[in-house]
Parts: sequence; structure tokens; C-alpha cells
Amino acid sequence: MKNTIMALGSALLLSGTVTAQKVAFEEFDLDNGMHVILHNDNSAPVVITSVMYHVGAKDENPDRTGFAHFFEHLLFEGTKNIERGQWMKIVTSNGGTNNANTTDDRTYYFEVFPSNSLELGLWMESERLMHPVINQIGVDTQNEVVKEEKRLRVDNQPYGNLLAEVKKNMFKKHPYRWATIGSMEHLDAAKLEEFQAFNKKFYIPNNSVLVVAGQFDPAQAKTWIKQYFGSIPKGPAITRQTFNEDPINQTIKATYTDPNIQVPMVVAAYRTPSMKTRDARVLDMISTYLTDGKSSKLYKKIVDEKKMALQVGAFSFSQEDYGMYIIYGMPLGQTPTADILKECDDEIVKLQTELISDKDLQKLKNKFENQYVNSNASVEGIAENLASYYLLYGDVNLINTEIDIYRSITREEIRDVAKKYLNSNQRLLLDYVPAKDKQN
Repeated sequence: MKNTIMALGSALLLSGTVTAQKVAFEEFDLDNGMHVILHNDNSAPVVITSVMYHVGAKDENPDRTGFAHFFEHLLFEGTKNIERGQWMKIVTSNGGTNNANTTDDRTYYFEVFPSNSLELGLWMESERLMHPVINQIGVDTQNEVVKEEKRLRVDNQPYGNLLAEVKKNMFKKHPYRWATIGSMEHLDAAKLEEFQAFNKKFYIPNNSVLVVAGQFDPAQAKTWIKQYFGSIPKGPAITRQTFNEDPINQTIKATYTDPNIQVPMVVAAYRTPSMKTRDARVLDMISTYLTDGKSSKLYKKIVDEKKMALQVGAFSFSQEDYGMYIIYGMPLGQTPTADILKECDDEIVKLQTELISDKDLQKLKNKFENQYVNSNASVEGIAENLASYYLLYGDVNLINTEIDIYRSITREEIRDVAKKYLNSNQRLLLDYVPAKDKQN
């Protein structure tokens, strides 16, 4: 009885925490097609202005990869009314910070200002959208910046090409097959007119969502939004091509040699469905079950108990059209990587044939409850989540309801999804090896 009361109390406490995290928002469209989301939060005197564009690496031409990421940099160069080199100075001199990031599916820009600088943030993002200066000096400058980033984060980074190699082998038709950072040769070969055309096609109001989150007056915000964004012309509708990959019916084998590493890595990667599907959420749970933390099944078994590996891990790389589930292991000493792979496979077979315990399922759900709370714990996180759920999922209110999907996942679903996607004939096996190690 005592345990029942304690469990009930914990459930009520958890329920209260999640309820307290519910995100209130308001959304509307401007006449030019720009979607606007407002989230008022008076807990701190800051405000975020952010714009997410529905353009990423998958929208590039195969012989001009890297454009979307390049624009992440290029659109800080300056505008008609913001001189070159002044963007960061304006932000920092007004007590703010800013940043941007790019994926295969979208590009996101944001500023965080003291709450009394909302108008400044809106003006700057409207300038980026309406009056960007795209000239040869900006292209040349950012070309060198991107090359240096690639050298630091990819070319000279241990295991830096892991994801690119997996994507290259997993996708044959879909643009997910190339790296987000793209090819330096493609960027070098591109003419200024190509960059200008890319901007004109994708960086338009009707291909974006504006989020204002934090402490602000909603009526005043709406007035400024219409003032600064309402007059920007609507762009032509974007026609997107659909790419359907053929099913993987037999194991794909590949090897990649990395001069930056000394310890080989074995990688097993499975193609999975869009992040918008229920199965993708189940795969998130499977990933957490197998390798999230030192108490996870694979870590305890392979690293702690059998001491076969320095590290094992797995993650769901979920995206708008397809995803990937990637498992990796780094051997300890002379352990053959094939032995690590067998241990991983044995644990997957258990998932496919046996139900995990009720205790393990509850532990998983508790972790996802915690992740849900943490993802909405800051106004910056809320702003990006609101933009993503609108632009990529088509449902802003998933910021409040997606956790219900995870709560409803059953042990049977975990078994069935593992059986559906995680089979040895449906995967890539990548030997990621040191330069002088051809692998055992």
C-alpha cells in the first residue's frame, strides 16, 4: 500500500510538471504567405526573433551541393541597409546574440535580444529576407570560411566523415545521399548568378515561418511584423520533387579509411521512415533502450560486463522524408569488430522476439518525459520547436502533444518495429578503419 501511494504521488508530480510545461502560442499568416507564431513568456526579459526556411541540403542540385549551408553563412554578410561586417556588431552592441544552423531539410536563423529590442530583431530578419546583398566579395569570403569549417569539423576530425559515408551508401536516389556541408569543388565552380538564383527561389516569405518568443506585447509585435514583413513580395510556389528509395533487401557492405583515427569502428545502419511517423518515435525508444547511458542494454553488456568495446552507441537520425538508425562500436584491444556486431545483433533479436519488461518500458517513458520537459525549458528551445513542428511536421501543437505519442507506445510495438526495420538484410555494414588498418 505504501508503494502504491508513493507511485501515485510520483505520477501526480510528473503530471503536474508536464502540464506546467504546456506551451501557449498564437499563429497567423501574412498576405504574402509567411506563417507567424507568437509565444508570450514573461519569465525572463528576453525575446527571440527567428525565421526558419524550408530549404536544406536536399533542395540542392547534385552538382552544386553545399548551397543551403553556404547560405547559413552568406546571409550574415550584410543587406541593403546593414553594411557588410556590421551584422554581428549591431547584435552585440544591443546586448544580443545570434546564430544559424542548417540541416538536410531546413535552415534556421535567430537573434536573442533584451525584450526592449524586439523591433530591432524583426527589422534585421526582414532585412535578411528582403534586402540581402549577394555579391562576389561575400561569396569569396564565405567560401573560405566554409572551407575552414570543413577542415576543422570534417576532414581533420576523428570519425568526422562517419555520417557522410553512411548517407552516401544508404541513399542512391534521394538528395540525403550527400553531406550537408556539401562539396568544396561544387562551391568553387558555382557562379555568382547561381547563388543569387538560389536565394531568389528559396528565401521567400511563403517558404518560411517567423517565430517571436519571450517577453513582448502581442499587439505591438503584430504591428511591427506587418510593418516589416507584410510588404515583402510573395515568391513563386516551390515545386519539390519526390524521391523514393528502393527497399534494401540485402546487406550493403562498405569500407572507409580515416587517416585521423587509430581505433576502428564498426557501423550498422538501417533506413527508417520519416520522423513524422509513429514508427520513427518507436525507433527513438529502441535507440534509448539499447544505448542511452551506462545502464542501457548494449553498454552494460559489451562495455561493462564483457569489456569488448571502448564505446557502443546508437541513434535515430530522423528527417523529413526518411531517417536512419545507426549503431556503432569501437573495439577494446584486439577484439574483432565482428564480435561486437554479433553482440549487438543478439540484443536486437531479443527485441524482435521478446517483449521488454514493464519496468524497462516505464523507465523509457520517464526518460522521454524528462526530455520533453527539457526541450521546452528555455524560450530559445521553444522557439525552434515551434518553427520545426510547423514547417516540417505540419502541426505546431505537436509541441504539446507529441509526448502523448511516446506515452502510448507499447511493448508490442517496440518488438514489431524492431522486427520491421532492424533486420540484417536491410542494412549497411560500414567498416570505418584507420589508414593502415584494413580491418580484421
